[in-house]
Amino acid sequence: MPTNDVLQRKLRMGLVGGGQGAFIGRVHATAAILDNRACLVAGALSSDPAKAKASAPDFDIKPDRAYGSVQEMIASELKLPVGERVDFVSVATPNHTHFEIAKAFAEAGFNVMCDKPMTFDLAQAEELANVVTKSGVVFGVTHNYTGYPLVRQARDMVMSGELGEINAVRAYYIQGWLRTKLEASGQKQADWRTDPKRSGAAGCFGDIATHAYNLGRFVTGLIPDQISCSLKSFVEGRSLDDYGAAVIHFTNGALGTVTASQISHGRENDLWIEVDGTKGALEWHQEEPNKMTYRVNGKPHQIYTRAGGPYLSATAGASSRIPAGHPEAFLEAFANVYTAAYGDMIKRATGQKFDGQATLYPNVADGVDGMNFITQSVASSSDGGAWKSLKHPLCRR
Repeated sequence: MPTNDVLQRKLRMGLVGGGQGAFIGRVHATAAILDNRACLVAGALSSDPAKAKASAPDFDIKPDRAYGSVQEMIASELKLPVGERVDFVSVATPNHTHFEIAKAFAEAGFNVMCDKPMTFDLAQAEELANVVTKSGVVFGVTHNYTGYPLVRQARDMVMSGELGEINAVRAYYIQGWLRTKLEASGQKQADWRTDPKRSGAAGCFGDIATHAYNLGRFVTGLIPDQISCSLKSFVEGRSLDDYGAAVIHFTNGALGTVTASQISHGRENDLWIEVDGTKGALEWHQEEPNKMTYRVNGKPHQIYTRAGGPYLSATAGASSRIPAGHPEAFLEAFANVYTAAYGDMIKRATGQKFDGQATLYPNVADGVDGMNFITQSVASSSDGGAWKSLKHPLCRR
């Protein structure tokens, strides 16, 4: 992967969203600069112009590049010399705003890192994919759990055939923070995540089941065929699902399950995956991310540790920053997604070819895949769990 030595400078980042009171914007800002390969120089940090400008000092953004709107940011950045403009923007706003923001920047020629789910609905995702293809920009979707070293180790083990043919994939994301109707208290994160006008067609399944589904797709590379899903809102008066389970048929004959909850007492961000192959099986938990269990019948269980030794693949080893035994987790995984995308941004900036579909980082096709998963999950649940197709021309990896 090329380094910033090719450009002789850091990549310049712009941030959309992340103003005072937000959560994920600060995560993007921290992860993007963690490896000293980028610097945050501009932003439209809120849809409220006054709040956007007031939030700028929190990110050390100078007043002249603290913009009051996305339109102002694009117009002003385009007026700057090419050598001074932002190289990419990170979109860290509620779901219903992703499409217009990401589309506008991509059409203007700026690389984009977009939070998930990529868009509000599948039609927007498909249109955005076409825009990205036409513009030739680098486009990443921050399914950050793909950046964990041992998730990448699991993927390399599957792809190398170490597990044999994959028969089953079980992915879970279990939370408890919405056990009560928290949105009624005005809590910002709960408010927009449970609002169909801002979150989209799904609640829990759009927010966190997409991570579980994406994790299974990333690790196994299996191509989805059909889905049967059941979604439910257990909290009275809630408009969107807060619990759901889905069964997935893959084209190779494997079966997958995705279970997600936001109403399970005491659960925080309990994302985990199990993969069963004909030669072996593995299990990884996000809340204990620095170890992974590998099992073969009749043999002692093997525990893989992050940065643990030469048994790790080159990709997993390169995804670690500190020696084994020192915790390394969420922010570092987020940073690994950014770092992988930087390689393609540098190639584009220096006139080199890059393949925006065959990437280590989740790309626009993965964003379409996620929206297709949400769309068909909701359709299946609305139809009593009837099988719906998950086939999509962009869902090829």
